[in-house]
Amino acid sequence: MVLDSLSGALGSAIKKVLRAPVVDEKVVKELIRDIQRALLQSDVNVKLVLELSKNIEKKILEEDLPPGITRRELAIKVVYDELVGLLGGDKPQLPKYPKGRTTIVLLVGIQGSGKTTSASKLTFYFKKQGLSMGLVCADNFRAGAYDQLSQLATKAGAEFYGDRTNSNAVDIAKNGVKAFKEKGIEVIIVDTAGRHKNESDLLSEISQIAEAVKPDEIMLVLDGTIGQQAMQQAEAFDQTTKIGTIFLTKLDGSAKGGGALSAVAATKAPIRFIGTGEGMEEIEVFSPGRFVSRLLGMGDIEALVEKVNEIQSTTVGKKSMTAIASGRFTLKDLYAQMQTMRKMGPLSKVLQSIPGMGMNVPKEAMEVSEVKMKKWMVIMQSMTEEELTDPQIIDGSRVRRISRGSGTAPKDIKELLDQYRMSKKFIKQFVTKQKRMPSMKDFTKR
Repeated sequence: MVLDSLSGALGSAIKKVLRAPVVDEKVVKELIRDIQRALLQSDVNVKLVLELSKNIEKKILEEDLPPGITRRELAIKVVYDELVGLLGGDKPQLPKYPKGRTTIVLLVGIQGSGKTTSASKLTFYFKKQGLSMGLVCADNFRAGAYDQLSQLATKAGAEFYGDRTNSNAVDIAKNGVKAFKEKGIEVIIVDTAGRHKNESDLLSEISQIAEAVKPDEIMLVLDGTIGQQAMQQAEAFDQTTKIGTIFLTKLDGSAKGGGALSAVAATKAPIRFIGTGEGMEEIEVFSPGRFVSRLLGMGDIEALVEKVNEIQSTTVGKKSMTAIASGRFTLKDLYAQMQTMRKMGPLSKVLQSIPGMGMNVPKEAMEVSEVKMKKWMVIMQSMTEEELTDPQIIDGSRVRRISRGSGTAPKDIKELLDQYRMSKKFIKQFVTKQKRMPSMKDFTKR
C-alpha cells in the first residue's frame, strides 16, 4: 500500500471538500490545514509544505473559474496539480535505453537504502524489454554484498562481475564496465557501497567511480522510510556528483515517505522508479500523475490495466476486472479474480488502483492475507457450478458438504460468504459514488 498514512490523510481532506455543501473560504482554509498536517506528519520538509499550501490556497480562492468548472472541482484540481508539480510534472520519466549500444547506470545511496535489491529490480525491468544486462558489484565494504548481488544477477538473468581480491572500488567498477562493454552488454548497472552524507571519503569515492566509468545515468536510491533525512542525503550526493534520477524504495506502507518526496525538490532530479514491495518484479515506472491520484484516493485504473495486461496469459483477468469495475460479480468471478490477484500482489493494492475504492472500502475489507486467499480458493474449488454462480443457494447442508470436501471448517465458508457479500455491497456503493466523483483526466482536458 503506497504511503498508506499520507494517502489516508489526503483522501480524508478531499472527502471533506466533496461533501461540503458549499466550497467557500472556510472550507478551503480547512483543506489547507488538513493538507499541511498530512504532509508534515509524513515528514515532508516544512518550508516545502508552507510554499505548497500557500500556492494551493491562492489558486483556489483567487483564480477565475473556467467555464463549466465549480469551485469544488477547481479545489481538487489545484491540489492535484500542485502535488504533481512537486514531483516533477505530469508525465512519467520513461527510461528507454537503446538496443545495440551500451548504457551505464551508476547506483548511489546510503547503506540500507536498498541499492542491491533495486539493481535486481532494474535488471528484471530492462530484461523484459529485451536488453542484455550486466551487474557490477563495486561494493567492497559491506560483507555479503558480492554474494547477494551475484545470486540476484543469476535469478534475474544478468551477467555478473565482482572481484573479492581487489580492495579498490574504483578499479572494480572500471574493470567490470570494460569487461561488459567488450561482451556487448547493453545495460550495465554498477552497484556501489552505501555511504552517509558525513562520510566525505566515501562520497569522494563515488565521484571517482563516476569519473572512471562515465555513466549515462546516476541514480540515487532513497529509502522511503527515512523521513526528513532524505533531503539532506539527496543534497549531499547531488553536490558530490550530479544526480540524474531517483529510485524510491520501501514505498509499501511507510508513513515517512514524504521526506523522500522532498528530496525531489532538493535535487530537482525526477523520480524514475519506485519499489512497491520486496519481490524483484515489484517495480514501477514512476508517474507523478498516477502517484498523486493514489494519494488523493482517486485511484489508478491505468496502472492496474497495465499490470493486468502483463499477466494476461489467461483470459480471466480482464473479465474479473470488468466484473469488479461494474459492481456485478459472482463467486465464480471472485475465484477468477483471486487467481489474477495472486500474481498482481495484495488485494489492498488492487482495490486502491480503482478510483474511489480506497476511500469507500473499509480497511478490514481489503486486508485479505495470502493464506486466507488460498483457503478461500480451495473452498470455492469444492463448490458446484451452480453454487459459484448463485451463492444465495448455499444453505447449511451445502456448507457442511463443502466443508468436508475442502478440509476446512464451516466457519471458514461462512467467512468467505460474508466477505463476498460485504465486497459486493461496497462495490455497488462505489459504482454509484464513482459516477458523481470528479476525474483527474476530465480536469486536465479542460
